Amino acid sequence: MELRQLEYFVTVAETGNFTRTAEQLHVAQPGVSAQIRRLERELGQELLDRSGRVVRVTEVGMAVLPYARAALAAVDGVRLAVDELAGLVRGHVSIGMVTSHNVDLPGLLARFHEAHPAVEVTLAEANTDQLVEDLRAGSLDTAIISVGGGIPAGLAIQVVDDQPIVAAVSHDHELAVHQVISIDTLRGRLMISMPRGTGLRARLEEACATAGFTPRIAFEASSPEFLAQLAARGLGVAILPRAFVEARSEHLRPVTIGRPSIRGRLVFAWRADGPPSPAGRALVRHARQLLGDASSRGR
Repeated sequence: MELRQLEYFVTVAETGNFTRTAEQLHVAQPGVSAQIRRLERELGQELLDRSGRVVRVTEVGMAVLPYARAALAAVDGVRLAVDELAGLVRGHVSIGMVTSHNVDLPGLLARFHEAHPAVEVTLAEANTDQLVEDLRAGSLDTAIISVGGGIPAGLAIQVVDDQPIVAAVSHDHELAVHQVISIDTLRGRLMISMPRGTGLRARLEEACATAGFTPRIAFEASSPEFLAQLAARGLGVAILPRAFVEARSEHLRPVTIGRPSIRGRLVFAWRADGPPSPAGRALVRHARQLLGDASSRGR
C-alpha cells in the first residue's frame, strides 16, 4: 500500500471523477485508475463504484476513507514538523513597536536568541495604525502597539500594560487645582498630543467625539518626553499615561479625566491565524510565556 494510492482514492472520493482527480493532482488519468485498482486488489475489495457517470464510494470504501485521510494527515504533520524546525534554523522574524513603550524588548529578544541563535531579527518603529496594517498584511510577525478597549480585527493580543490616560499640566496651569475633570473641560483648550495614528491620539479623539467636539491640538510630537516638556512650560494640556506623568511630578501635575475616563492598553499583538513564518510563531509562544510570567510576578 502506497501513500499516493491513498491520495488518489481520497481525491476521487471527493471529486467523484477520475479525470478531475488527475487534473487536480497533475498526473495522468490512466495512472490514477491503475493505482486505485492496485489498492483494491491488495485489500481484496472494491472501494469505488464505477458503474454510473459519477464515481461513488462503496460501503467498504466509506469504511476505509477516514483511515486514508488520517494517514495522509499524519504525513502532512511529519512534513510540517520538519518545515517548522528548518524554518527556525534559517528563520527570520520582523517585530514592530510604537515609539514609546515599557516592554523589556531587549531582554525578550535576548532570551529568544538564546533559544534560537540562528534566527535573524528585524525591528521596525511606527505608529499603531501602521503597525496594525503591517501585521494584517503579514509583513510583520509581531508588534507592540497601543489600543483601546477592543481588539483590532484580525489580530490576537496579550496585554502588557493597562493604565489611565490623564491630562498633564504645569503646576501653575489653571487646571492644576483639580483632581478630576470631565472630558468636556478640555473643549476649546490648547492641547498637546501624539500624532494621528498613535494609540494615545486615537483614545483622545474617541473621548472627545463622545462629548461632541474635536480636540484643539496646538502641538504634536511622536516623543512623549517632548510632549511632557511642552506641557511643563505651560504651552497646553498634554495627554499622557498617568505613570509617565507621575514620574515627572517635579514639573507636571496629572489630572484625572472622567466622564468618560480614558484608558490606554499597551499590547503584544500578532495575526489571529498566527504569524506567517515558523520563527514568528516561535517568537509569539516565547513572548506570551515571558510576558505572562512577568505579569504574574507583578500581581
